[in-house]
Amino acid sequence: MSYSNVLDYLNDPSPQTLGRSPLEWLDQLQKPTVIRVAGRDRSRTRAMATLLHGNEPSGLFALHRWLLEQHTPEVNMLFLLGSVYPAKIPPTLTVRQLPEGRDLNRCFKEPFEGEEGAIAEAMLAELRNANPECLLDVHNTSGTGPAFAVTVTNDAAHQALTSLFTDRLIMTDLRLGALMEYSEQEVPTVTIECGGSQDDHAHELAYEGLVRYCSRPDVLSLEKAEWDVTVLRNPIRVELAPEATIEYRLEPTGRADLTLPPNIEHRNFGIVWPDEPLGWVGKKGLGILTAISHNRKENMEQVLRVQDGQIYAAQAIRAFMITTNPVIAKSDCLFYAVKATGEPIF
Repeated sequence: MSYSNVLDYLNDPSPQTLGRSPLEWLDQLQKPTVIRVAGRDRSRTRAMATLLHGNEPSGLFALHRWLLEQHTPEVNMLFLLGSVYPAKIPPTLTVRQLPEGRDLNRCFKEPFEGEEGAIAEAMLAELRNANPECLLDVHNTSGTGPAFAVTVTNDAAHQALTSLFTDRLIMTDLRLGALMEYSEQEVPTVTIECGGSQDDHAHELAYEGLVRYCSRPDVLSLEKAEWDVTVLRNPIRVELAPEATIEYRLEPTGRADLTLPPNIEHRNFGIVWPDEPLGWVGKKGLGILTAISHNRKENMEQVLRVQDGQIYAAQAIRAFMITTNPVIAKSDCLFYAVKATGEPIF
């Protein structure tokens, strides 16, 4: 089956076809795009997806730089650029998904409905046809903070892939229709969260990791890993009710259901102790929040508590994916959390 009505294709693109900058290249792209680059070993393929969210540019920047430099990869490379349409909406690279559209990284499961479902189905078909030995999905975090990886499978191969970019790996049993669930097709698959979308260090990390991924004969051997990987298992996902309101201020105005300080992103991957206030709730209290574990169990009493209108951790926790973007806080999640020890919260 041809997906040319959904995807565009580039084979071994020359520098002349790539524009002088990532933004110029993005301007030239008309559809979600598949890029194939032939490797020294034509019998093997590795895959990388990026730009699944239109406001997460590090993977795009890294890929454009790598293609301009005309590297010959160790094996065949298959690259997938997903959310080209929202990425091109002015201001460029600021829109996560199309207005009224769906989050593409929630569409990699049946039924493949709507425009995003068609793109996800086409991308999965390309992966099946290429039969890669592994797959990376490169993102930016929704807030500032250190890089980390996420997977639904924790073994030596997944840790080795993680170590190309970072020393933190989140293992989750929660299924949301994300591309990283391709790991269940027995293809080692890891999501890489490079850091903030405006962070030059995140762009450099994406590029350096991509170079390692493309140039090494073996990227699935833990013996050759860059560093030891710390694994955090089954984080709680804290979500805000769709009808709730949120503000980021130093003090509550009384108008919002939830108020968080503007610098709360600085708590990413740090330990939040039970006596440290995190923010404020309005009259609805914690009823505007849910804390969903990997087995879909509600676990708020183990994560947060309220005292005199202020929010505190119910126990020492390590939080990550904290964002100060109210749109993402409402459409995706506020943050994830595990115990300070790295163990799951049950």
